[in-house]
Amino acid sequence: MSDELYYLIALTRAPGVGPTKARQLLKTCGSAEGIFKSKTRELLSIPDIGPATAKALHSIDRSKIEEIIQFLENKGVRTTSFMSDNYPERLKHCDDAPVLLYGLGNYNWNPKRPISIVGTRKATTYGKDFCQSLVQSLARYEPTIISGLAYGIDACAHQAALDAGIETIACVAHGPERIYPDAHRALAGKMLAHGGIITEFAPHTPMAPEMFPMRNRLIAGLAECTVVIETDLKGGSMITAHIASSYGREVYAVPGRVHDRTSRGCNALIKRHVAGILTAPEDLIEYLNWDSPKEKSGTQMQLFASLTNEQLHLVQLIQSLQKAAFDDLLTQTGLHWGELNAMLTTLEFEGVIRSLPGKRFTLNG
Repeated sequence: MSDELYYLIALTRAPGVGPTKARQLLKTCGSAEGIFKSKTRELLSIPDIGPATAKALHSIDRSKIEEIIQFLENKGVRTTSFMSDNYPERLKHCDDAPVLLYGLGNYNWNPKRPISIVGTRKATTYGKDFCQSLVQSLARYEPTIISGLAYGIDACAHQAALDAGIETIACVAHGPERIYPDAHRALAGKMLAHGGIITEFAPHTPMAPEMFPMRNRLIAGLAECTVVIETDLKGGSMITAHIASSYGREVYAVPGRVHDRTSRGCNALIKRHVAGILTAPEDLIEYLNWDSPKEKSGTQMQLFASLTNEQLHLVQLIQSLQKAAFDDLLTQTGLHWGELNAMLTTLEFEGVIRSLPGKRFTLNG
């Protein structure tokens, strides 16, 4: 293990230093080692770093860190840091991304098509059937299914991925040496060969309630989109959905009967335009544009040929932004609200673009 890893672990254990402050320190000092070798006056010159934080950074429990490093080596735990080339690129764009991740298993830190699937612990047959059907339908695209290893929909998503022969990753709210709930130990063991476990918590970190929302932001931040299958109005799945939306990621929810507790959250997400509606596995494939690249290219060329110069400029702008917000388009085009809205409606009607939840737009193919 490198000296830099030693200091990164120390950084994550420093009292009062969360992910945002840790990233700021890394950016200013250039490395974790640089942080701990900086003089107190140099640390105090960094915004939001006060005397208490500076003192904490100079008070390292070396024996504890050495114990953690020894554990990582003995158990084959992988690590990646925010400064590493292989750090998950999607997560890196999240303001509160952790500076250090621990992992067990066989997976790519940057999978090509990561999809998060979350839901209630009290899943119904309806929810489990949809989950299994969704994963099976996605399997030919070889996505990576991400969830939280909890009871209900989480476990169903992981098992469905294993059954379909595709990679699945569990984000957990504890260190890599334990499995929670214990009933899923066998499931987690199978996942290590076809995916694995990711956590920001060092070995032997005591589990606490506040760690679960932190775990949820990993589930949201690692994925291209988040799918919610059954949830009540409150709970971890709703937290994950709102975090994903705040990151600018796509969120989709499976609707259910209005009086079913396990569907109230999904229905609310759809009603409030936090999530797009998902009524069949094919919907998600369409939403995510998972078509043949050659098909997309040919279709785009045919559609672009019939556009006016003004429409083409707007389409090129949407293409550059990938998932363009209406307000951003309004600012960058200089068009009147009504003109822009009419042009977007025309382009969507002609199949050039498609709308996304949150009044955003992307190319359609």
